[in-house]
Amino acid sequence: MKGFQLAKKNIQSADVVETNRAYFFSRSIFLSGAKKYILALLLLCSIQILAQTNNTGRTDTAYQRVIAERTAKIVNTLDITDAGKRAKVQEQIAGQYISLNAVHDASKATVTVIKAKQLSKEEIAEAVKKEEGNKSEKLKQLHTQFIAQLKTTLTEEQVEKVKDGMTYRILPVTWTAYLDMLQKLTPVQKDKMYAWLVEARELAMDEGSSDAKHAVFGKYKGRINNYLSAEGYDMKKEGEDWAKRIQAAKEAKQNSN
Repeated sequence: MKGFQLAKKNIQSADVVETNRAYFFSRSIFLSGAKKYILALLLLCSIQILAQTNNTGRTDTAYQRVIAERTAKIVNTLDITDAGKRAKVQEQIAGQYISLNAVHDASKATVTVIKAKQLSKEEIAEAVKKEEGNKSEKLKQLHTQFIAQLKTTLTEEQVEKVKDGMTYRILPVTWTAYLDMLQKLTPVQKDKMYAWLVEARELAMDEGSSDAKHAVFGKYKGRINNYLSAEGYDMKKEGEDWAKRIQAAKEAKQNSN
């Protein structure tokens, strides 16, 4: 994923956007009334045009290759033998990645404009909150459409694999770890924990970076740990005991060789 982030940073013209933003708003400080308003509109148009240019450019060369490699790894887990079907699914996943990044980039540009306006902290906070709501709604729509597309081609099991692939398999890895660490979980506890991890995965799928995806799961793992603590588990002790079991198993395996 570091390669993905590096490619993304190299392709984006963030310095160009920032230079234009600084230039326009340093000039706007000395203007007043209608001129400020007009200049702000010009800035917004400038950033939107740059964002569109960046998105167009990013569908080519390095960014396209990174997306192709990422989607190919996911599709390889689906055991699709039909070449046409395989290409269709890979195109759907790649298209989702590009669409998600477009939404995140556009929202980031909008927030930049909001924060540069001559508004109070409260007004800026409210405007940013509103933009976050707009972004969330767009991401939900993309998510729903994407899953519906996949289901026209893939089985439920294959769709699950796509979801795990787009979130670095954090759900199955985390779930396996919990089951191995806490071996006396009740069915009710397991159901609740797994439901939270599934919810985390659905949200993480729509994030635009590895860090953001992990942050979503981190939030839900915190919720799970709080729940388990309330259920009577000493999570610190459980973790320490689990580490000892892992080390003991490792040593036993080494001794047997």
